[in-house]
Amino acid sequence: MVCCRGENSPSVFTIHGLWPDYNDGTWPSCCSGPEFDANEISTLQDTLDKYWPTLSCSKSSTCHNKKGVFWAHEWEKHGTCAAPVTGDEYNYFITTINLYFTYNVTGVLFEAGYVPSNSEKYPGGGIISALENAFHATPQIICLNGALEEVRLCLTKDFKFRDCVGASDCPDYVSLPEWASSDSITAAGRLFPGHQSF
Repeated sequence: MVCCRGENSPSVFTIHGLWPDYNDGTWPSCCSGPEFDANEISTLQDTLDKYWPTLSCSKSSTCHNKKGVFWAHEWEKHGTCAAPVTGDEYNYFITTINLYFTYNVTGVLFEAGYVPSNSEKYPGGGIISALENAFHATPQIICLNGALEEVRLCLTKDFKFRDCVGASDCPDYVSLPEWASSDSITAAGRLFPGHQSF
């Protein structure tokens, strides 16, 4: 597992998770199911390190009140609740990875001219429009200190796009920094350019 990459961080959006939710925007968490077992996803290790990295090794906690890797947190908090649709732990992770590659947020934004920069600011509405044009549904964008931190794409149980319920919380103009130092980010340890959530 690679974590705390600093300037060696990925230059593309990475996966934050696949989170089931209800139509009203609320969500279940920590559903019954098996605890995380790293052996179940060992064949995915290289792909997870690259596209679903654990950016902060000491911050994640699982539903069982113990420290663990970010993937344990995602499986135990969200994956167990997604299991009726995605299946077991391995299938939860492989489904999420497949969605990430199928719906390439980084590619859509780059093609629309929204590229990492430590000096440019981009219209948040333009970013939303580029994603709406590509996926035919309204995403949710999340910012931290004026920087795009996360893009959320919302899907139905059969993985068709739907509009996200929550409002975006970004200013009119947002940055897409090439890299954010640990001094400028929250305890969540999120680094450039952000996470892609489904």
